[in-house]
Amino acid sequence: MNGIAAVRGKRIIVSGVSSDAHTWNLVFLQLLLEGRGHEVANLGSLAPDALIIDACRTQRPDLLVISSVNGHGQLDGMRLIRALRAVPGLGGLPAVIGGKLGIHGRDNVRFGDRLTAAGYDAVFDDGEAGTLERFEAFVHGLDTRSVVPGAGAAGEEAA
Repeated sequence: MNGIAAVRGKRIIVSGVSSDAHTWNLVFLQLLLEGRGHEVANLGSLAPDALIIDACRTQRPDLLVISSVNGHGQLDGMRLIRALRAVPGLGGLPAVIGGKLGIHGRDNVRFGDRLTAAGYDAVFDDGEAGTLERFEAFVHGLDTRSVVPGAGAAGEEAA
């Protein structure tokens, strides 16, 4: 909402984590990203890890966006990213997680380092100022990365 527009539309998968039944966050993200010219597949809430990984394997998105509202995002997100990174061809897929990642209020920001160390490219905690703007800047920045559709990171072969 700060005027950032997509240079070229990306294929993006948006999903909740396996324990989170909230949907409004996913609808918001879908509408935001589609409004910026991206093609979005919304896997919905309560998505099992296997469903998310299979969608990434078959749809070959440019970005995976994981959103959590229930406060367990860091637990489910940690398990998910480790499983995703272990799949041949998905090791370099840009993946981000955001929302309410824990139940500790402002102390939830501590999960950011753990989640990036586990394999997320960026973490967007809802308690931080400017989170939406940083998210939009990240998505816009994908245009400057060498992401090859149909492959993970540049030079990584698809499975």
